[in-house]
Amino acid sequence: MKKIIFLTLVSLLVVCCKENSDGSEKPEERILLDSSGKINLITVVTDNSLWEGEVGDTIRDLLAAPFKGLPQDEPIFNLAQMPTTSFTGFVKRSRSFLRIEKSPKLKKSLMIKHNVYAKPQTSIVITGATDEDIISEITKNSSKIIEEFQKTEIKEKQRRIKKSLKSDEKLNEKFGLSLNFPTAYRYATEGKNFTWIRKDIPKGLMEILIYQVPLNAIDKDTSTIVNIIKMRDSIGSEYVPGPVEGSYMVTEEAYAPYLFKTKINGHFAYETRGTWEVKNAFMAGPFVNYAIRDEENNRYLVLEGFVFRPAKSKRNEIFELDAILKSAKLK
Repeated sequence: MKKIIFLTLVSLLVVCCKENSDGSEKPEERILLDSSGKINLITVVTDNSLWEGEVGDTIRDLLAAPFKGLPQDEPIFNLAQMPTTSFTGFVKRSRSFLRIEKSPKLKKSLMIKHNVYAKPQTSIVITGATDEDIISEITKNSSKIIEEFQKTEIKEKQRRIKKSLKSDEKLNEKFGLSLNFPTAYRYATEGKNFTWIRKDIPKGLMEILIYQVPLNAIDKDTSTIVNIIKMRDSIGSEYVPGPVEGSYMVTEEAYAPYLFKTKINGHFAYETRGTWEVKNAFMAGPFVNYAIRDEENNRYLVLEGFVFRPAKSKRNEIFELDAILKSAKLK
């Protein structure tokens, strides 16, 4: 009898734990394992026949397209394909994956889901009855697909960066800026309205420049990109000298930079990507520049990252700088 009463009480307790204080039922919570995978690696889950045909070509053309602003072609993402039957067990914990499902009974669609098998995780599932249906969905949603995966990879990179942060107190005092960057970086040069932060890497350097200019330095009645290039070159000539006398960093003239409009922590910003070079010296590399509009202080706060790594890949380095700059918060 006592055993029956005990089991009844346990059952009631379980039921109660699944209710909110107002008596409504709580949604069941699943325990998810941590996702896995290298930064910028996308797992493509699709049958080999699709991967080796036009569907695979379309996926590669999209996800392995050249990363904008680099001096040599490097893909936006690395891709790892596997058949649907192999997508089991540990593999399901891939942080970012694209799944292609083809069947005569399926309508063409695109679904974006988060934290299905692990966390954090972004899964994009594309369905269709024919190859043409699937290709149509990929093409139509190309910008959204890239944006979702990039957002996930940036967040993961930022999470890893937060494990060991350098103090940004100096940036707070000088610019009213909070910025998350690792202890591997150091303050290299500091001026009244200028800060240069640096990280040594094998056979190269990763650099961050922070400075501010008046709003009218960019918002003139001329071309925005021309004004940004003039601003960069002016800062380069004053603060970023080259290895020989009279040399300094400028925007490379041979390739026009890419210009986008974006937001950094809710503030409007111009995003510029391109390549830099050193005037009168043989040095060059990629840069990413965010000019954040701060009307309250009548300024653009400019955050720039650039890489010097001759004859080596630079995508991962510029991606790290991107993740750092996008962590910026104005106070």
